[in-house]
Amino acid sequence: MPMFLRQLKHNLLMALTKFMVQFMPGASHMAFIGAGSARQLANLIVGSGVSKVLVVTDKPLRDLGVVDTAVAGLVDAGLDLAYYDGVLPDPTFDQVSEGVAVLREHGSEVVLAIGGGSSMDAAKIIAASSASEDDPRDWIGFGKVKHEFPKIYAIPTTSGTGSEATMGAVISDPETHEKGVISGAALLPAATALDSDLLMGLPPAITAATGMDALTHGIEAYIATWDRGTRKEHAQAAITLIFKHLETAVNQGDNREAREAMAIAAYYAGMAINQVNVGNVHAIAHQLGGKYGIPHGLANSLVLPHVLEFCREECQSDLAALARLVGAGSESDSEEQLAHAFIAAVKDLRTAVHIEAHSDKIKPEDYPYLSDLAMAEGDGYAVPRLLDRKNTFAILSRLAV
Repeated sequence: MPMFLRQLKHNLLMALTKFMVQFMPGASHMAFIGAGSARQLANLIVGSGVSKVLVVTDKPLRDLGVVDTAVAGLVDAGLDLAYYDGVLPDPTFDQVSEGVAVLREHGSEVVLAIGGGSSMDAAKIIAASSASEDDPRDWIGFGKVKHEFPKIYAIPTTSGTGSEATMGAVISDPETHEKGVISGAALLPAATALDSDLLMGLPPAITAATGMDALTHGIEAYIATWDRGTRKEHAQAAITLIFKHLETAVNQGDNREAREAMAIAAYYAGMAINQVNVGNVHAIAHQLGGKYGIPHGLANSLVLPHVLEFCREECQSDLAALARLVGAGSESDSEEQLAHAFIAAVKDLRTAVHIEAHSDKIKPEDYPYLSDLAMAEGDGYAVPRLLDRKNTFAILSRLAV
């Protein structure tokens, strides 16, 4: 499709989205923050009067005892817990089906997700699917989940995806490995606990990748063309915290201040994208994850500086403002110089947390496939510049070794 037609279609889609969102139902949300806050969340769940809870998580977290710590308040209160711990990175619809079977057999009244973005995303679709016979593949898109289903609660054990604060879930097709985003107000967790006690043992590599994921969320929300709600304020708060604390969290894993700051940063960044969605970084990164199994945070960190350079002229003022926010460049610099300085600061942070700038998994023969999917996804976001095949090829080539 010619670019002018794609741009026209994109403009119409954005206008329709902005109109329709005015009529979408709202959703209440609560967050408990700080060491031991998982018990506060447990008290909320117990106080709601339910007796059966499905815990959605992954096996490594159960084996490490992290899940036991997170649910101690529920166990002490005598609630009946069932566990689905089959979630893997980039969860699939097959895993959703397995989780639904456990929920229905147990008769769970609410769902508690414990883990990273994969567990939280899977928990959202498990809860929604448990009360419907629809194929969840048909829900890909925005606002297609309209029925009532068990409430979702979340305890993140990484500081990156922000899924605890968003109405979206990313699920992969087990056959094609393509990722789909299911989004709607009903999928926003009712409450979350940002408990630093559960983050202290997070390995440096995961801390770095998930932190760069949160940074991507903050930046993409900030430069989005849809100026909605508090997206800029939340994005600014997240970006500031990440630049200040991520390196410390990576190099000093037992630094509670840094851990708690990163948990809050990821949450703020999640709140920012919850208002305006993500952008072209995710449009490309999702394809890298689906095709090659590159972890999402790592994929985002690979792509982020290149997409910022791609749209630098269109969002130069925003990038300059972010440079001032994080202390990049100097006061006498022009906006153009500051925009360059911010992109350089993003690269420097990525290097400081020991993330490589390239991946040997990305193959030139896959560029057409990856580009077509990325362009199609990116057309649905409020991005400052639409991807095209030539520039997407160029971005991919810079990522490959």
